[in-house]
Amino acid sequence: MQIKKVAVLGAGLMGNQIAMQIALNGFETVCYSRREETVEKAKKYADGWFEKQVGREKLTQEAADATKAKLSFTTDLKQACTDADIVVETVADVLDIKRAVLAEADQYTPDHAIYASNSSYIVSSKFADVVKRPENVCNMHFFNPALIMKIVEVVRGPHSSDETVDAVYEFTKAIGKDPVLVEKEIYGFIVNRIFSALTREACYLADLGIASVEDIDKAVKGGLGHPMGPLELLDMTGIDLEYSVYMEKFRESGKPEDRPAACLTEMYGRGEFGRKSGKGFYDYNK
Repeated sequence: MQIKKVAVLGAGLMGNQIAMQIALNGFETVCYSRREETVEKAKKYADGWFEKQVGREKLTQEAADATKAKLSFTTDLKQACTDADIVVETVADVLDIKRAVLAEADQYTPDHAIYASNSSYIVSSKFADVVKRPENVCNMHFFNPALIMKIVEVVRGPHSSDETVDAVYEFTKAIGKDPVLVEKEIYGFIVNRIFSALTREACYLADLGIASVEDIDKAVKGGLGHPMGPLELLDMTGIDLEYSVYMEKFRESGKPEDRPAACLTEMYGRGEFGRKSGKGFYDYNK
């Protein structure tokens, strides 16, 4: 499949960085958000990032200018999706939101368009039915920060055609990432299933006051050789994301054990989302 244009739906931190990564590798990329303020914030972030890369001599001015020429931002979904060969969905990990956005996007995309969802946990069979060709849908899960992390999970759904999975796998390599193929759908895929088990236990220990946040992270880093502690990592990926993921699972299962930990719920309620807000398990304003 020849890929010329890519639409990225969602211009938050992940969507913006994914769009930048794709444009850096020579693809025409349109990053969409329905909110003008989100688009403006994304543009400002991208401009600042390219300026820093040039200043650090990690990118030439010519390469930065060429990439910026390939990258555009819009609040017009039709403009983003018209003629798109791949649509990378990066909206909130809430099933109803994903279904609504993809159903609307499907009005404007060509028949051959592939839908690759960056969902952290939700399998694509939960929303593939909202587009005309469910066989063109699969998961393509990046990790934060998307401009740095190399691994991308490509997840085959029971509806996904071999052509779709192969195209997304090769596209992942074409944008400078290292794909991992997940052959069967499972909630959370590979990395986040393991990550969730670790962070759930870390939050449990914190909630019970078994140890301080700092000592929980220190123990995991020193005892297991992890470069970051689980609570530090939650601050980086976003407390709001983790809370939303657990709430989405709880809505589906109704099981009390699937609810977010007390510490996550309290921080979410206070608007303490981690690094992005300046405070989470740790205070980044100091």
